[in-house]
Amino acid sequence: MTSLSVTDAQAYCTALTKKSGSNFYYSFLFLPKNRRAAMYTVYAFCKEVDNAVDEPPAGSNPQEELRRWQGELEAAYRGTPTFPVTISLANHVKQLGIPQAYFNELIKGVEMDLTASQYPSFQDLSIYCYRVASVVGLICLHIFGPTSARAQDYAVDLGMAFQLTNIIRDIGTDAAQGRIYLPQEDLRKFGCTEQSILQRQESPELHKVLHAEIARAHEYYAKAQAAFDSLPAKDQQALVVAEIMRAVYFRILQRIERQGHQIFGPRARLSTSRRLAVAAGVWIRSRLS
Repeated sequence: MTSLSVTDAQAYCTALTKKSGSNFYYSFLFLPKNRRAAMYTVYAFCKEVDNAVDEPPAGSNPQEELRRWQGELEAAYRGTPTFPVTISLANHVKQLGIPQAYFNELIKGVEMDLTASQYPSFQDLSIYCYRVASVVGLICLHIFGPTSARAQDYAVDLGMAFQLTNIIRDIGTDAAQGRIYLPQEDLRKFGCTEQSILQRQESPELHKVLHAEIARAHEYYAKAQAAFDSLPAKDQQALVVAEIMRAVYFRILQRIERQGHQIFGPRARLSTSRRLAVAAGVWIRSRLS
């Protein structure tokens, strides 16, 4: 790719993030301008690396695409990137001191989708969740500010909660791609067959599995809450954007519960106006606390 200026590279990341319509986008609006730009860039990097596997360019080899991104990541940390996203990323990681190891773990997590379509146990799945979600939370701490051990616990647990929520919400979408993220040990425990999920069949057995997985997600939200409550007020204020994300994703999980664990119908989501209202409510409460 042709090398761009840092300004143009940032504009590319910002446009990509806005176009995505992600739940995260609305929380980024509450960050100061420079930190918001960093979040747009981190999100853009995550999105493009993920797309290398989930939406690969026609005729491309996803494994080769990930190798190209790994090479560009290394170039970003050397100061010689050529992709728009990594040109912008190089600027932010230098200013914020974000360790390259976090991005390496993220790429390893995305790569797991090329080698594993199922997970024998929750322990196996938790490695995937940590790499594709918790690590992103640890990256965000460098953007938001807090770096204490309890803040890191918060980021890791919240990332796990987010990814479990995604897995529960997207069971039907993933099944269409031949993927089942629900641990096989849990399917066996409740008598739910993999074939029934791949065929998108609702069943009492599947609903028992979902009940257990939702309870597990709630446990991680509760652990994140406990870690957050233990932080000093200054760190809590710095994490308002993460708290907005938590409020949005927690409501998505609640919506799945209210729908009776029906996950093969329309995807559980919040409207744009609802996401903005949730974000504003969290921000206002943080100012008043």
